[in-house]
Amino acid sequence: MPEMRFHIRWPDGRREACYSPSLVVQDFLSPGDSYALDDFVDRTRTALTIASERVREKYGFACSSAMAQLARIEAAAQQQPAGRVTVETFEF
Repeated sequence: MPEMRFHIRWPDGRREACYSPSLVVQDFLSPGDSYALDDFVDRTRTALTIASERVREKYGFACSSAMAQLARIEAAAQQQPAGRVTVETFEF
């Protein structure tokens, strides 16, 4: 299963590389675009949940790495000021 990283910049300027076990993130985010914080969290929640389910379909168990990444995104978002999250690049 192809995996990827999506590199983001939080509203406070901090950069982070995020993991997905599937390329489905490309259906929800685009490099160079920015998203309102809540919208970004919603989009990544949907994408990483789909990615985890794709792992379940193929291997019989959900992807704990995708769910851990989602938990990190949700926790980090709670610490951010209002603003936009920029998707900087995809790495395959």
